[in-house]
Amino acid sequence: MLLQRIITASILAPLVILSVLFLPPEYFALLWGLFIVLAAWEWTALTGQEKIIPRVLFLLVLIFTMVFVHYWTVFLQIVVETFDWPEVRNYSGIIEWLVVPAVLWWILIMVLIRNAAESLMKMEIKPFIKVLIGWFILFTAWMFLSRLRILYPVDITMYFLLLIWAADIAAYFTGKKYGKLQLAPEISPGKTVAGFYGALIAAIVCALIFCLYIYLVYDGLQGLMVPNMILLSLVTVMVSIYGDLFFSLAKRMRGVKDSGSLLPGHGGLLDRLDSVIAAIPLFYAGIYLIYRS
Repeated sequence: MLLQRIITASILAPLVILSVLFLPPEYFALLWGLFIVLAAWEWTALTGQEKIIPRVLFLLVLIFTMVFVHYWTVFLQIVVETFDWPEVRNYSGIIEWLVVPAVLWWILIMVLIRNAAESLMKMEIKPFIKVLIGWFILFTAWMFLSRLRILYPVDITMYFLLLIWAADIAAYFTGKKYGKLQLAPEISPGKTVAGFYGALIAAIVCALIFCLYIYLVYDGLQGLMVPNMILLSLVTVMVSIYGDLFFSLAKRMRGVKDSGSLLPGHGGLLDRLDSVIAAIPLFYAGIYLIYRS
């Protein structure tokens, strides 16, 4: 299993890195959108929906909202020309506020899993609510990683992905070596407290290396960049871990081990994207604040 994971990761990681570094932002958003749509198909299975038509409709709604946001400024221009309302352009930045409910959602999930994991396991959630949750978290994940790549230097997007990967690797090996106390045994026996702290240590190391990189490449640092990046990296990794547990909870409630079988050794696409999906809204919000401080 570990060998399969290594082989799959060694193929996918370079492709992802190349896409971040060399694809134009619009094409990166399209590729990321494809990944999200495939993950959305797996999510519909986790909701218990087995009929093809409702699952396809879910994908179409998700794709429509992604396209709508991607062409948001075009839509506003159409409104300006149709209704002679130039002031509507002042609302172009309103979509940035969608990051607030996304961040609050993942913070709420982190608190609930930390304090009421057993109760969550016993909850009976209507399929429609599961579908709505899936649409929201997948849409916001697509939106904010795409906007991160479009609006900020490519180094930022690359750092975010490397941070998640480094934390995931550190958590895995630290947990294997020192893990005895489980983080959320009701949901995922494999997650340990030692792995959790190993991931946080990796976050601090990544933040320091990134700040050194910024200092060397861009010839200097902003005044509070080092403590801000350390704090942002720590919180991002914490949310990514509990995001992983959230998807594990969804799989437990459905009675399956993996979200799919697309990736050998890894399970489904959701099994690999869970941490990224959960962490990107908070990371985006943090970068937004850092760049405007």
